[in-house]
Amino acid sequence: MSARKKVVVFDYGFGNVRSAERALAHVGADVEITRDYDTAMTADGLLVPGVGAFAACMRGLREARGDWLVGRRLAGGRPVMGICVGMQILFARGIEHGEEAEGLDEWPGTVEPLRAPVVPHMGWNTVTAPEDSQLFAGADAEDRYYFVHSYAVRAWELETANPALRPPKVTWATHGEPFVAAVENGPLWATQFHPEKSGDAGARLLSNWLGTL
Repeated sequence: MSARKKVVVFDYGFGNVRSAERALAHVGADVEITRDYDTAMTADGLLVPGVGAFAACMRGLREARGDWLVGRRLAGGRPVMGICVGMQILFARGIEHGEEAEGLDEWPGTVEPLRAPVVPHMGWNTVTAPEDSQLFAGADAEDRYYFVHSYAVRAWELETANPALRPPKVTWATHGEPFVAAVENGPLWATQFHPEKSGDAGARLLSNWLGTL
């Protein structure tokens, strides 16, 4: 029997860490909630949750050395997954209530207010994933995932000029307008929705991520 994969849910004060812990344990991970840098650095997988405002999350992440942690793990090809605002802070910047804040800049792009008749976007929605997606392997086009957000990335700006490099796999959803719902980019994966709150469909996605660690 293969060893259970060790996953750290990074606790920097801005995420539903208990929900993430339960969901990952449900699909077979050995989960620890911590902000200890060394423990998080050596885990098989790192999950970065996030709730609240972009700028506040970034401040909390930096105070916990999470910016260094994410960068160091990715430089070594070690998997990281961001959820909700934990995905948004992976982009270059966020603009909320007129306040602009720098993100981790793993991907170019801006997190901006959703342009939709009803905001926040709160509830269940389908997504459109690439056919070769690993994250959504085994998923049905009618599967629904739980979203709760007022801001999103409305345009994917990363261009892969080198044909030898695999372009990121970008999944989209629509609420008033299309926005980025998930990204798979080498060791860095992220979802705008909450897989830990998305029932069996979300559990399948977490299991797929766990299987790549």
